[in-house]
Amino acid sequence: MEWRCVLDARAIVGEGPVWSPQEQALYWVDILGPALHRFDPATGADRAWPMPAPIGCLGLCRSGDAALVALKTGVHRFSFATGSLTFVVHPEEGVTGNRYNDGKVGPDGRFWFGSMDDTPARAKVAALYCLDPGGACRRMVDGLSCSNGLAWSPDGRIMYLADSRGPWVRAYDYDLITGDIANPRLLAEPDHDVGRPDGGAVDMDGFYWSAGVSAGRVNRFAPDGTLVQSIPVPIPTPTCCCFGGPDMKTLFITSLRQNVAPEVLAATPMTGSLFAAEVDVPGVPVARFAG
Repeated sequence: MEWRCVLDARAIVGEGPVWSPQEQALYWVDILGPALHRFDPATGADRAWPMPAPIGCLGLCRSGDAALVALKTGVHRFSFATGSLTFVVHPEEGVTGNRYNDGKVGPDGRFWFGSMDDTPARAKVAALYCLDPGGACRRMVDGLSCSNGLAWSPDGRIMYLADSRGPWVRAYDYDLITGDIANPRLLAEPDHDVGRPDGGAVDMDGFYWSAGVSAGRVNRFAPDGTLVQSIPVPIPTPTCCCFGGPDMKTLFITSLRQNVAPEVLAATPMTGSLFAAEVDVPGVPVARFAG
């Protein structure tokens, strides 16, 4: 794969890329910027909306004029037209050591978002939540250290979840009617050298792509958990991967600069930027929030 830097962002913690087919644009976040970004690959333009608190992830809304953003202060609805934030829910209000991390809209229009222990302990005090379009928020998985890697199979009937500190990736049966998950099973346990699992995506053949944040690689796992590809990337800390482009065959990756050694940054100064490469199999589109 031939990687190219598409945006010299040098984000502190670049994360959460979401492709909008309608706009042919990539939305992403700098968690500690903190800011929500919109990148236009056709022009190279990137617009940033500063946020009042660390932003873990986003989910675009079907209305087209808003997005859900998971801030440290809770999930809010952000208006692109006015720049205003409307509070929605904060299931971990009072849990000062946690912040929200990876999230994504499921194929049924529900918004899934997880938390992480943001202290050095990285204790198993985080969780995964599901926000229904009607406003109900359910706690779905407990005992996580760093919720990550959400993605769905092409038919929407399998949900993938990672814990970057597990480190593991699990698969769950997914009910498209109720949003319930069941039958958790281990997909993979990628260690530090293979690449601890950060953000993920799925291609149309049902293979799970995982950003190996500790190893400077993107790993592709078959549905049975076999590691079929381990692909080097130009920077040491890829954080999340996302399919996009007109044919959904462009793989975008975000990256981070936080806590990267000065000598490593000197050798890879584009760390924290957005990169892209072309792939053979298109990716599964990410849905929009139905609320």
